[in-house]
Amino acid sequence: MPARVAIVGGSGYTGGELLRLLLDHPGAEVAAITSRSLCGQPIHRVHPNLRGRCDLLFASPDEIPAVDVLFLCLPHGTAAKEIERYRGLAPLVVDLSADFRLRSAAGYREWYGEAHPAPALLERAVYGLPEISRGALKGAGLVSGVGCNATAMNLALLPLAEAGLIERVIADIKVGSSEAGAEPSEGSHHPARSRAVRTYAPAGHRHAAEVHQALGGFHGPFTLDVTVTAIEMVRGVLCTAHVIPTRAVEQKELWKLYRGRYGSEPFVRLVAERSGLHRLPDPKIVAGSNFADVGFALDERSGRIVALCAIDNLVKGAAGSAVQCMNVALGLPETMGLGFPGLYPV
Repeated sequence: MPARVAIVGGSGYTGGELLRLLLDHPGAEVAAITSRSLCGQPIHRVHPNLRGRCDLLFASPDEIPAVDVLFLCLPHGTAAKEIERYRGLAPLVVDLSADFRLRSAAGYREWYGEAHPAPALLERAVYGLPEISRGALKGAGLVSGVGCNATAMNLALLPLAEAGLIERVIADIKVGSSEAGAEPSEGSHHPARSRAVRTYAPAGHRHAAEVHQALGGFHGPFTLDVTVTAIEMVRGVLCTAHVIPTRAVEQKELWKLYRGRYGSEPFVRLVAERSGLHRLPDPKIVAGSNFADVGFALDERSGRIVALCAIDNLVKGAAGSAVQCMNVALGLPETMGLGFPGLYPV
């Protein structure tokens, strides 16, 4: 029988993407989707692409039924305050916020500026990037979401980190407007956002903490600097990571590392061709899909490695990865419900 699932906080972009994916998932049945502000209203009021695809009305978050899987799409800092109630409603809880991404309460305080409401659960939550934590996801009860920028950085750098090749990284991240969420703000106001190339996080982006945690344990920590720039794009993240390696490498060694690491990964595609319009990762190509396109280049004059990753921030960077985690945790085929290849052109 399909797993009964519910989405808490379904009025935002991530909740809408989750619903879109789960409606066509053969191993899942959506029992409820909640929104306090839209309670009783039809889904298509905020997710017009789902008109005629879902008969559910938004329910109150106080009336969540018991289900097999509960997805939390709540503002950062909200889920952790009621996590025990949510865990009592489902044997598997997948929280897409930042509340359980870091394993250390001290680290959470450092990066988020406040004490964690449920510090005892931090080490028990499984980091929800299957390419790194697939084994721990099997049978998990609490899974954290992964920051979309962190997903792109992690996948771009993972083969190099595992090989001990990273001495220093400067990650340049370009992001689309949907990363700011569905609630309008001064920065997302169309006259201010359109045609902008605006660096809004020149240093100290919180997602760097996830990358240190995920990749720093292989051969010790490395120096990581991150800059995030908003560009004229709705969906997508492009990570261009400039890596100073611990030793000299050749192009054929990079191919061996990346092919060896990602050859059997169902959602990571290597894009590192010598020529052609689409020879390197481009977020436009993966829009709407759960694929991560990863590429690399070598500056033979300086020895610098350029590692790239393009994802859709709402899918592989959020909802799609959450569904992928659910599949692994429940013992379903990992690719179930996630085969959509994206649109081109878009």
